[in-house]
Amino acid sequence: MRSLAALTLLTPFAAAIWPLPSSYTSGDTVLWIDGGVQISYNAANNVGSIPVANALKEYAPVDPQLTTNPQSYPHSYWNKNRNSTAGHRPSQQIIQYAIQRTYDTILKKNFVPWKFHERNEDFEPPTEGKIYISHISLQQNAADPDNILTPRAGDVDESYSLTLTEDGEATIEAETSIGLVRGLTTFTQLFYKHSAGGAYTPFAPVEIEDEPKFPHRGLNMDTARNYFSVSDIKRTIDAMAYNKFNRLHWHITDAQSWPLEIPALPELAAKGAYRRDLTYTPGDFEEIQYFAAIQGVEVIVEIDMPGHTSSIWFSQPELIAAFNAQPDWNTYCAEPPCGSLKLNSTAVYDFLGTMWDDLLPRVRSSYFHTGGDEVNINTYLLDDTVRSNDTAVLQPLMQRFIDFNHDRVREAGLTPVVWEEMLLTWNLTLGDDVVIQTWQSDEAVAEVVAAGHKALVGNYNYWYLDCGKGQWIDFAPGFASQKYFPYNDYCSPRKNWRLMYSYDPLHGIPANSSHLVLGGECHIWAEQTDPINFDDMVWPRACAAAEVLWSGAKDENGQNRSQIEASPRLSEMRERLVARGVRAEPIQMPFCIMNGTQCSLAT
Repeated sequence: MRSLAALTLLTPFAAAIWPLPSSYTSGDTVLWIDGGVQISYNAANNVGSIPVANALKEYAPVDPQLTTNPQSYPHSYWNKNRNSTAGHRPSQQIIQYAIQRTYDTILKKNFVPWKFHERNEDFEPPTEGKIYISHISLQQNAADPDNILTPRAGDVDESYSLTLTEDGEATIEAETSIGLVRGLTTFTQLFYKHSAGGAYTPFAPVEIEDEPKFPHRGLNMDTARNYFSVSDIKRTIDAMAYNKFNRLHWHITDAQSWPLEIPALPELAAKGAYRRDLTYTPGDFEEIQYFAAIQGVEVIVEIDMPGHTSSIWFSQPELIAAFNAQPDWNTYCAEPPCGSLKLNSTAVYDFLGTMWDDLLPRVRSSYFHTGGDEVNINTYLLDDTVRSNDTAVLQPLMQRFIDFNHDRVREAGLTPVVWEEMLLTWNLTLGDDVVIQTWQSDEAVAEVVAAGHKALVGNYNYWYLDCGKGQWIDFAPGFASQKYFPYNDYCSPRKNWRLMYSYDPLHGIPANSSHLVLGGECHIWAEQTDPINFDDMVWPRACAAAEVLWSGAKDENGQNRSQIEASPRLSEMRERLVARGVRAEPIQMPFCIMNGTQCSLAT
């Protein structure tokens, strides 16, 4: 048997599972796989089962529209209960889609691994005398929880075990359907495309035991500063699931645009979006949540407020204070156009009530993010319902605002999430259930858990993917231009994957409070990111955060995980993402990948 850690230091080619499993051994027997492999799903009796079948050929996606036309959805996938789907048991939908995805990945979206062998090496196995994998057994040992599609952190057991024998018997065992999905994802990473056709693994026998370190492993995607199509978002969800992320934080609205259609407030998106066709319809909204859920990715929607709401002005200007304050906009907001919901306005509360009545019943999650970051107190000097920037005046108004919104979120059966400023800057009294998302420092995480709240990490010094592009704002000639030269952005430099990989979400957290750190998210803000460069801005750097959150930042010796060990595995994950249609950037040139540790610097 060979262990992954030992192999990657000795040879440029090893079974490069990403994220790293808890334990993993492999051999050197070659096995092949084709569409005739038999798959059985032996689920708990009260879940149902899929009998032994020529499964990779038979099981199409749950609905072909998931992978074809994303704009035409003739029916609802969800029942009124947000935890169930229309017409099918969720567990079977999850497994059926996972089987189809396994087939598609191994036989259609695979790659020839020439970069991971020495120059001109004859690395591919002979095509004569093939031994095929004959059977894949999926064994689910317990019934899925009722909220399998919309779990709170920790509700779903994602652990699994995987065995592959030398004679071609594969078994994946888990407590839940999502655990089986994670195991099937790992299974696909054992295989490569052969240049003569077909797919093989050179690593049998294989033994893997695996489970995640953190229950919340997310990516925050901003679709307000730039618009991303449904297909862009679905491609991102697919890549996330392939890295075992389980949360898409959908930052769907902001100051610059409001692309989310609210049927009860039709002018909100019609006037607030960049263009009338650059919106997310109720069907789009439903489709994205469903597509994510059956892959074990929960969509957490964010409507950021009371700041970052300037786009509401285009349809209802009476609700917004300090809209597009010029020319000294930086006195009133973090970026233009300025504008914040008025803090003492009956009309604002009427608007919010209408919005919540429309939106919250359509949210298929256990969480809802109400924002709360970067609220500039000077805005309220221009708020005709307040006329003050005195925190003694503003704080009780903000408390009332948050209480109103969180009460509505809870009434809908959801758990509120807010940015750290609501607790640490505004000193609001927040319910024990509220999850606090931190972004400014590790000290902020420590303060949040010390207050007894659950925390999400995502320190911008490590996990902000948009950094290093330089300033996107313009500077007047003269003093302003000189002051900001050489025009670095607020979070420069770029956060490379090695820096991201070095981040420990539990840094500075006492052992008796570590359970309050649910996990974290990396973030891609979209001031300078659009559909053209999104993939290479996110991937494969986000993979580094995915492994930290799944495998933990520390190895078995308590040390930060080796980047030398991770580097070839991340390069391979990059190739797998490219094979899936993700335009992920390379992390090294082929020379380094082909020659083991020759690109390592010793002194």
